[in-house]
Amino acid sequence: MEEEKFGYPEEEAAGIVKRFEDMQKKKASYFFDVSEFETIIDYYLENNDVSFAFDAAETASRQHPGSVSLQLRKAKVLIDRGRAMESLRIVRFLENIEPDNYEVFIIKGASLGMMGDIQGTRRNFDLALSLDPDDEPNILASITSILQNLNHYDLLLPYLMRLSEMEPDVPFHLYDIAFAYEKILNYDKSIEYYNLFLDRDPFFDPAWYNLGVIHNKLDRNDKALECYEFALALNPENFFALFNKGNLYSYKGEYEKALDAYLEYLELEEESSEAMAYAAECYDKLGDKDMARKYYNLAIEQDTEYPEPWFGLGMVELSLDNNSEALHYFTRAVSLEGTNPEYWYFMGKSEYRHGDSLNAARAYIEALRCDPFYDDAWRDLGDIIIAGKYYTKIIPLLNRTLRMVGDVHGLQFILASAYLWSGNRSMAEKHLSAALDSAPEEWDFFSELIPVSMRTGSIRKLIDKKAI
Repeated sequence: MEEEKFGYPEEEAAGIVKRFEDMQKKKASYFFDVSEFETIIDYYLENNDVSFAFDAAETASRQHPGSVSLQLRKAKVLIDRGRAMESLRIVRFLENIEPDNYEVFIIKGASLGMMGDIQGTRRNFDLALSLDPDDEPNILASITSILQNLNHYDLLLPYLMRLSEMEPDVPFHLYDIAFAYEKILNYDKSIEYYNLFLDRDPFFDPAWYNLGVIHNKLDRNDKALECYEFALALNPENFFALFNKGNLYSYKGEYEKALDAYLEYLELEEESSEAMAYAAECYDKLGDKDMARKYYNLAIEQDTEYPEPWFGLGMVELSLDNNSEALHYFTRAVSLEGTNPEYWYFMGKSEYRHGDSLNAARAYIEALRCDPFYDDAWRDLGDIIIAGKYYTKIIPLLNRTLRMVGDVHGLQFILASAYLWSGNRSMAEKHLSAALDSAPEEWDFFSELIPVSMRTGSIRKLIDKKAI
């Protein structure tokens, strides 16, 4: 016997859909009965062809305006097209006609959920569940699918739990629960349910990957690597696990292992400019500047607007004291991503090495606009101020900055230094005290801004008392 699909034998269902598409192409007008339109719309919904589903629903509404089932399908299609208000108008009309039809209230709940009415969503879903207790698993399956699509994970969890209790032999409910807990940042519960799922189905590599991601977020790097390795053992082409494995090894400073992972990833994703840039950085860290240049340039060829390889080339040239070349690459990087403080900071370093203290200071200031807590930029800016004897001129600017960004310890250390070099010891003491109160552990980092020869009297006592 031929298998049925969408209410008809599969071949007959395909013929109905083809006849509808022929009508569309010819811009003709064919008649379809209600069941045929149901088949057509369901076919397109299952295949995620929302545009054709909408055309079919519109045509069906014109031919059969009184059909509740077709109006319900139209409401579903409107939700898929993001037109929640129109869908809501349809189901509010239908609930007066069929107040015992749970599908009406499922779609109404979905419409309200899309519009942000969480209480209304819960109320309508609960009403749908009360209308047909015998079909509760199917209703719960529809509700959980809708809430997953809407990313309403807090609301989703109670329904998932209920469905899992009703269908304990379906392990994927545990996976969905784990994923929902992950999305609401309850990582302990997420780990618990991923492990429960993996006890039932240990060969599902996405679960190992997701578990690795959570351990990664919790800085449990060894655990994360173990999970990524399990995922890759089950599926060597799980490129997400492979890429994250490379990132973890890079973070740990194990650049040879990181490089192996990135190169293996590039065998699967040949056009990944990101992986090319990360592989280039590994080559750079391993001292192979030529290969680093090669992979950075490959990344640029793949995506000229991706700033990371331009920055990486700048770092390669800066490490070789090729300051003009480095400056060229850093300039390109900041033109592509002007909000990255690291790009501005290293641009400042290359300007300074190039002999341009003024432009170096400007670059450091741009870095600090992006991130007021970038200590390296504060310290290097302080060095420029002292070396150029700009301390008297810079104090008004630093004070304005302090009013704008607040009590930033790097700024306080520079102000202390500038006041001390300009001869105002009382103001120097004030700002040094504030800096040491907020970050006493940073004193060693900023100490060169206040040379030993200037640490006399109350300044010395303050440092001895507060510095760690």
